[in-house]
Amino acid sequence: MCPRAGRSDEGDGHYNDRMKFCSACGGLVVRKVPSGDNRERFVCETCGAVHYVNPKVVSGCLVTHEGAVLLCRRAIQPGKGLWTLPAGFLELGETIAQGAARETFEEANAKVEIDGLYTVFSLPHISQIYVFFRARLLDGKFAAGAETADAKLFDEHEIPWQDLAFPVVTKTLRHYFADRSSGQFPVYAEDIVLA
Repeated sequence: MCPRAGRSDEGDGHYNDRMKFCSACGGLVVRKVPSGDNRERFVCETCGAVHYVNPKVVSGCLVTHEGAVLLCRRAIQPGKGLWTLPAGFLELGETIAQGAARETFEEANAKVEIDGLYTVFSLPHISQIYVFFRARLLDGKFAAGAETADAKLFDEHEIPWQDLAFPVVTKTLRHYFADRSSGQFPVYAEDIVLA
């Protein structure tokens, strides 16, 4: 999973809040409310292009195999050394399910079959949306990917709760273990708002 807090393009958590140049013509941009709009945008002083900055989408999987859950120990910041569900930023041209499966393969070398949408989190303080799918490991094989120090299957009693990287991971796992006994897995939509 990769909410890349601290990247140079994030500034105070809002993507591109430090934008200086127009991607259309290279002219200087200023923050102002364009005609017909109701909020500040980056507007090019040269060509007039309006640059809309929208939240990033992170997509991933809660992967299970023989009753255990697949977690990845992060090899990069943020959360280096902590455990997470395999996930990352959605790429252009892919669905959120395709992105979740791709990220699971990239981070855990795991091929999965997606069972369904499970959790959706809005994190306005970092302008991100997280989407997790329930998925099953297809062949029982997995290994650490380039951004992962370790990948491991955990039974519920083995989950390293104190060493989980992100609140969205903790919440998704808690929902899963609570729902597993009934076999009913509703879709959860939650906001995580930090003051």
